[in-house]
Amino acid sequence: MSYDSQNPWTARRGGVATQGEYDLGLRQYMLRVYNYMASGLAVTGIVAWLAADTGIYLQLAHTPFIWVVMLAPLALVFAFSAGIQRMSFGTAQLLYWVYSALMGLSLGYIFLRYTQASIATTFFITAAMFLGMSVYGYTTKADLTKMGSFMMMGLFGIIIASVVNIFLGSSALYFAISIIGVVVFTGLTAWDTQRIAQQYYMPAVGSGDMVGKGALMGALQLYLDFLNLFLLMLRLFGNTRD
Repeated sequence: MSYDSQNPWTARRGGVATQGEYDLGLRQYMLRVYNYMASGLAVTGIVAWLAADTGIYLQLAHTPFIWVVMLAPLALVFAFSAGIQRMSFGTAQLLYWVYSALMGLSLGYIFLRYTQASIATTFFITAAMFLGMSVYGYTTKADLTKMGSFMMMGLFGIIIASVVNIFLGSSALYFAISIIGVVVFTGLTAWDTQRIAQQYYMPAVGSGDMVGKGALMGALQLYLDFLNLFLLMLRLFGNTRD
């Protein structure tokens, strides 16, 4: 990945950062992004397991409140994305952790539907795929913008097809959506990683909150890529308890 003189490199004392300073800052920034992402996934996994193990998910599933649980994460994503620049860093962090927990609550069903062995196996396979594509997105010198645009079109196509299949109930279409979805989110992982790295800049003194919020936003993007990839892989290869 190349960086030219137009990048806003700003050293701590107001000068222009060297290439070495910029690279070090970028590595630290991306590590922060990955740490937030991994922590969010850990919260989601723990809450999902507890929701299934304690019976909370089943209790909610038989009440209208389950729709609140399912839709709340979507509402929080929109609120987070639209308002992160206006909110404080502390509020942004709180929303991120609340979102991760609510997503876990909504995913409690996977521990009831699939065996724990297949969940663990699928998770590690997904992690390996994600890591490989994210490293590629971070290190490649190729511009992934066109690929990312194509993957976004594919994502919209998946959403439309999924809505249509609610009424059709076609197992063949369901399988096709899952296969295409794996391809789409694998590509989006590389593209999002590249975009997050390109959007980094070394901040002036006092703008640490801006960098922190940027890391949270990047973590959320990669979190969604990983989680969707994992769920699609689980659809395809997970062993059910039936």
